[in-house]
Amino acid sequence: MDQRIISIANRTLAIEAEAINGLHNHIDAAFVEVVKAIYSSKGRLIISGIGKSAIIAQKIVATLNSTGTASLYLHAADAIHGDSGMIHPADIVLIISKSGESPEIKNLVQLVQQFGNTLVAMVGNTESYLAKEANWILNTTVTKEACIHNLAPTASTTAQMVMGDLLAMCLMEIKEFKAIDFAKFHPGGNLGKRLTLTAGQMAQVNPKPSVLNTTSLKEVIITISKNRLGAAVVIDEQEKVLGIITDGDIRRMLEQYASLQDLTAVQIAHTGPVTISPNALAVEALALMEQHDISQLIVADNHKYIGMIHIHDLMKEGIL
Repeated sequence: MDQRIISIANRTLAIEAEAINGLHNHIDAAFVEVVKAIYSSKGRLIISGIGKSAIIAQKIVATLNSTGTASLYLHAADAIHGDSGMIHPADIVLIISKSGESPEIKNLVQLVQQFGNTLVAMVGNTESYLAKEANWILNTTVTKEACIHNLAPTASTTAQMVMGDLLAMCLMEIKEFKAIDFAKFHPGGNLGKRLTLTAGQMAQVNPKPSVLNTTSLKEVIITISKNRLGAAVVIDEQEKVLGIITDGDIRRMLEQYASLQDLTAVQIAHTGPVTISPNALAVEALALMEQHDISQLIVADNHKYIGMIHIHDLMKEGIL
């Protein structure tokens, strides 16, 4: 049975991969015109479907909205019971259907034609009613479903979803939609933090351990222990960063010096430490820490000491 399960899974992968690869043949002039029409539209993109295609429509709407293309989901069955009122004159309507012949789809097509909106068909049957009535066709025809009976929508819905991604990515790049724009729509969760959380914001919630060049070894150790960041920054009277002393520096110093009584911070500090601007993103801080194999990172503004972040801070925020 184990081998049969693996065989079924691999067969399904092969069929769905074939469906995706087949889309190369359908990225044509019509696809280009659809992208240009959505890009130039003064309205929104209304996406509709029935059954599994309706679920795919919801996913495409979510992707488009999060990448800068205003979109709304309209269930084809609800459209003929009042929800078609959401369609505004400047909107483009995209209807998704494998067969293009469902009664709900035909009714919606007639409504859209009455309203005078541009109609795009994402369809698996280019001879269908939907295809023939549309202004443009996005062809998502597949040779077969992954279902052993060739019934359950599998390869066809995969092709629909990928075609939606193609639209979204083309529009995203043409609109020059940047990471900071993406962050505006994703302020919550780990994704939002990766795109918005700065090194300065992280440093604000931490202690700010610092010592002067002349600080005694005893005071250095007390400062490091008290602030629980595993390090202390060496600064001058104007709070300019001169160096850093870590737990590791203390351990190496114990091996190096026979007498510890007269040691000061300047003798054990690591000069020229890695720093980051308070305006830099937390993900940039992570990259620096990984690049230099360090656990603490100094946040400094024009060499002035702002604070410190630890690798554990990044883990706690879900950045790492």
